[in-house]
Amino acid sequence: MAVSESSRNALLPGFLYAAPVAAGSTTTTTSAAAGLGGRGLVAPSGAASARPAVWAQSPSEPARKIEMYSPAFYAACTAGGIASCGLTHMTVTPLDLVKCNMQINPAKYKSISSGFGVLLKEQGAKGFFRGWVPTLIGYSGQGACKFGFYEFFKKYYSDIAGPENAAKYKTLIYLAGSASAEVIADVTLCPMEAVKVRVQTQPGFARGLSDGLPKFVKAEGYAGLYKGIVPLWGRQIPYTMMKFASFETIVEMIYKYAIPAPKSECSKPLQLGVSFAGGYVAGVFCAIVSHPADNLVSFLNNAQGATVGDAVKKLGLWGLFTRGLPLRIVMIGTLTGAQWGIYDAFKVMVGLPTTGGVAPTPAAAGEQLKG
Repeated sequence: MAVSESSRNALLPGFLYAAPVAAGSTTTTTSAAAGLGGRGLVAPSGAASARPAVWAQSPSEPARKIEMYSPAFYAACTAGGIASCGLTHMTVTPLDLVKCNMQINPAKYKSISSGFGVLLKEQGAKGFFRGWVPTLIGYSGQGACKFGFYEFFKKYYSDIAGPENAAKYKTLIYLAGSASAEVIADVTLCPMEAVKVRVQTQPGFARGLSDGLPKFVKAEGYAGLYKGIVPLWGRQIPYTMMKFASFETIVEMIYKYAIPAPKSECSKPLQLGVSFAGGYVAGVFCAIVSHPADNLVSFLNNAQGATVGDAVKKLGLWGLFTRGLPLRIVMIGTLTGAQWGIYDAFKVMVGLPTTGGVAPTPAAAGEQLKG
């Protein structure tokens, strides 16, 4: 039975294809042509032929079904944010558990290694994932709003600024878009964060969300679930502004200075590698900027009736900035890198371009779609 050209394409990995060749250019067919069913690897003439195969891309990708900035586009970004934040935060629950206890009880949890030892001795291996349910639910909701609304506000502020100013002041647009998104995202996160911290730092309080939430509400009322909203904004808004603005800038610099090919000519695996690398570096900056507020959130959610003044008095300014910081740098760096990797992988899976590398304008988005 004859095999159609499109069927042959589907049988070969996309990274084996060479870049599309413009009409009239000179091409060369490799000796592997016969071994690949008659379809050889086509090498573009000129400088492009010297590029490694990792930068090659499929000559005819399937037509994208999701229009940029359509409701389906924002829905896809929202779904990607759920997968990105919920799964990653749940995975690092043991690190978060030790970090929170180091912040609340440094005399008992003196270091990362001793913290894990204390938890293992007192609560067993199961104790390492205490609070994973509120973590999963809370950060899934936060991720949905964080990424979905970031894409919305980035486009919204770009349209207000106009193409020229959007390109000129792109960093301000990243900062404004991410801050606006995080204000909304934290409203969904705050109740679950309050229960999570209480479950993780007060042994015997509750086994998890199912019994922890009713106990929390009975003790402090529903308003108590939002007691930490202001410190949470203080932690998450600077964190998210740094996360998105530095990521977009780092990715743009990687494509500009580190990769000898335009983003549109890079393979999807390479683009996702850039997303992870940019996310990890951005995560280190995020951890440093947001750490004082993270200590405040842990302190307020652990101690009933406590105030910000109480936290500063007990922790001190030095402790506020440094207690638990090394562990948080490791955790947030890995977390942020993984989040960007998962988010962009999801976007690629549904036929959307990866994030970053060009200015946030409709014209730039059109250029991304060509890749």
